[in-house]
Amino acid sequence: MKISVDETKCCGAGQCALIAPDVFDQRDDDGIVTLLDPEPPQDHHSTVREAAAVCPAAAITLDDIQDA
Repeated sequence: MKISVDETKCCGAGQCALIAPDVFDQRDDDGIVTLLDPEPPQDHHSTVREAAAVCPAAAITLDDIQDA
C-alpha cells in the first residue's frame, strides 16, 4: 500500500491522526495532515483504509500494491 495526501484539500479535522497515529500526524501550526509512513506495514492497512474513508476532505489517496 502506498499513501499520498493532498495538503491543499486537508481541512485539519484530524480523524486520520486519531485513527492511524503511526501513519498520520498533524502540523502544530495549522492542523494540516502530515504523512509519517507512506508505505505502512500490512498490520496498519485496515486502520489506514478507515482513516481515508472518514476523511471529510477526501485528502488521502491509497494505492493498493499487489505482490507479484
